[in-house]
Amino acid sequence: MCFSPAASFGSSSILVVVGVVSLVSSRSTAQRVLSGIPLIFALQQFVEGILWLALLHPEWAQWQRTATYGFLIFAQVVWPVYVPFAMLLFEHEARRKKVITWLTIGGSVFSAYIAFCLFHYSVLAVAEEHHIRYDLGFSLAHQWYYGLLYFLPTIVAPVISSVKKLHWLGYLFLSSYVVARLLFHFFVISVWCFFGAIISIIVLWMVLSSRRAKDPLARL
Repeated sequence: MCFSPAASFGSSSILVVVGVVSLVSSRSTAQRVLSGIPLIFALQQFVEGILWLALLHPEWAQWQRTATYGFLIFAQVVWPVYVPFAMLLFEHEARRKKVITWLTIGGSVFSAYIAFCLFHYSVLAVAEEHHIRYDLGFSLAHQWYYGLLYFLPTIVAPVISSVKKLHWLGYLFLSSYVVARLLFHFFVISVWCFFGAIISIIVLWMVLSSRRAKDPLARL
């Protein structure tokens, strides 16, 4: 995870297993997209493991830039689009679907802007105190509302879903961010990955429990 190369690679391996089991157990397109969450977390942690090696061992230094951008694309660009899109696939109520659609569009615009900034401003990754600190060189990243813009589509979309089980994803995204912000202020981007395993296990539980015919996730 965010503490060492071994932790990152170890968590990546576990998340791959969780993601594959979830994917194989899925019965619909919506469930398969939802099952992509632990698999994306797995890729994210694998890339950060490579970054750890690049930061700690000179023989891996040539991978530092690639791994830094790879991790940040997963951590900063993918989630504001992927999460509301996944929620949209489950939605059947017209009013909620309209709101989640706008959240998906808003998340897409935000992610596109962040992707532009990542490649047009300086980006730095530094290993400190058993964590990786990411310094983003664009001004928006240092504004108090940056986290709000990032998590608005990521949290609100599952919370307002008509499928109550999906609310847990929003609650976990919010609580994990708050804990990371309060306890690891300078390492939020990296430490937040710690909660990816918990979120992924919840996804697996949702998919496996949907095998019951009356489960809301089984309807789609």
